[in-house]
Amino acid sequence: MPIPDRASPALSPPSSEVPEDWRSGGFGLYVHWPFCKAKCPYCDFNSHVSAQVDQSRWRRAFRRALEVEAAQTQGRRLDSIFFGGGTPSLMEPETVALALDSARELWPSAPDLEVTLEANPTSVEAGRFRAYAEAGVNRLSMGVQALNDPDLKALGRQHSAAEAQAAFEVARKIFPRVSFDLIYARQRQSLEDWRKELKLALSMAVDHFSLYQLTIEAGTAFGRLHGLGKLKGLPSADLGADFYDATQEICEAAGLPAYEISNHARPGAECRHNLVYWRYGDYLGVGPGAHGRITSEGRRFATETHRAPELWLAAAERDGIGRLHEEEIAPEDQATEHLIMGLRLAEGLDMARHARLAGRPFDPERVERLESEGFLRREGGRLIATAAGRRTLDAIILELAR
Repeated sequence: MPIPDRASPALSPPSSEVPEDWRSGGFGLYVHWPFCKAKCPYCDFNSHVSAQVDQSRWRRAFRRALEVEAAQTQGRRLDSIFFGGGTPSLMEPETVALALDSARELWPSAPDLEVTLEANPTSVEAGRFRAYAEAGVNRLSMGVQALNDPDLKALGRQHSAAEAQAAFEVARKIFPRVSFDLIYARQRQSLEDWRKELKLALSMAVDHFSLYQLTIEAGTAFGRLHGLGKLKGLPSADLGADFYDATQEICEAAGLPAYEISNHARPGAECRHNLVYWRYGDYLGVGPGAHGRITSEGRRFATETHRAPELWLAAAERDGIGRLHEEEIAPEDQATEHLIMGLRLAEGLDMARHARLAGRPFDPERVERLESEGFLRREGGRLIATAAGRRTLDAIILELAR
């Protein structure tokens, strides 16, 4: 994406007369907190370690940025708010409260507005849980990642398995909805080890899991080690596929089927904010390195903010515009994004909506062939990837997008 020398002009205010596709997916707000206590070796998110953070400055900057964004998105109702990072549970409760109070003041909210905050399960952060709930957070997403101490250490995590389980028990008593993340296919992890660990996690009465296979990203510590041939014990591609299959089997049997490739939930406990992404709704990204998708007067824009915390903070304080860039998304690219997002979901995507975005329906011969080969199925006007299709989703998407 080309980056101009200065921030692009503000988006035009939306017209209520223009039917806008985003309404099919809803409207969410993402707030990025960029700070962590330490950088995990597998993480390629925009996170930074800083000994001192002036949270009063950040509160003022968030307020100013939200005011500017709200002026450009009037007439919308907030369906969800998500505090991601970084480590949002390092935010002072006053910072979370101000951002939430501002959002609720600036936009009308859904009666069941979902407010998620990502948290690390250390004892210090767990002590803040009640203050976050009082501020309006009603869903906690915990970055557990593993349930044994050697693997937590290898992943660079700052908590123990016992701390994670204790923090989860505290969170369950405070928040109506609690999720946690686990990483599988870790170094030297056997399939049987993972089966036992996942069953232990299920015994904790969780209602939502995000379960990710360890991926080695360029620019991370693991990426550098892997490039030098020093990251040992990673599973083969075939074993990685076995991990994925075991995950689906165990979670489905426990009543937490996959509603998206890496996310499992009991019915009704799905993450509504992430559904805004996957259903190709609109969302604002506020904070360093946050991305967004915003529709204005029938035109859809991809937005991107300054990644460096000090640059975003200065820009937001100056004029409320922390955006580094915004770029209109061509209709054919919107159709591709809708395809990529929608086929990740167990519910699939609306074929008529896709045809409106693309200006044409899917090639019927390709759809019929992929259906006959067991990769896709059609149901009630929706196109859905089967279990076999989800295992080879990238190839399916490439075939359909041609």
